[in-house]
Amino acid sequence: MTRHAYLSFYERRFDAAAPMLDLAASLAQRGDTALSTRYWVAAVQAETYAGLGDLASCQRALDAAEPVRELAGPVHNGGWLRFDGARLAEERGTCYTRLGRTDLAETALNDALRQAMSPRRRASVLTDLAMIGTHRRDPDQVLTYADAALNEVRQSGSGMISRKLRELQHHLPPLLHDKQIQRLNADIAALTITA
Repeated sequence: MTRHAYLSFYERRFDAAAPMLDLAASLAQRGDTALSTRYWVAAVQAETYAGLGDLASCQRALDAAEPVRELAGPVHNGGWLRFDGARLAEERGTCYTRLGRTDLAETALNDALRQAMSPRRRASVLTDLAMIGTHRRDPDQVLTYADAALNEVRQSGSGMISRKLRELQHHLPPLLHDKQIQRLNADIAALTITA
């Protein structure tokens, strides 16, 4: 059910994903307590609540996902369930970025950057940090992080990061008076054409 809710989530139809995730959370509470299923569902719920603009519910869901770190032994089945909490800092940062809570987001995202992560995950965090720069109308912050994310996506070809950069691009117009932001906008557009 949670994986099915992702379809609505990726289409940004958070209101359609929320009821399915509520049911999935209810079912997961009755599942194997040694697995991370309930915590994974909570993390996905947090992202959905962030998409709905509900800070309080998002924070409750993030807090509900945290105890995954206390599980001992294998916490996932290696197949469809791979949630072990390693990404909680970046997920928290992404949620807070979407909610416009740059103060909370920046702390979580910088914590995430201090962890070992794949280039794709790093590019995702960098893109969120660039998004914070758009909220602050800080072209230097936008450029620093977005250029680094662009370099990562050029090497990896990640469609997910390309999509996140396109979301960032929608927030660039107030900064387009800056020549470097114009260049960044063109670079993201060229990346989209190439993809």
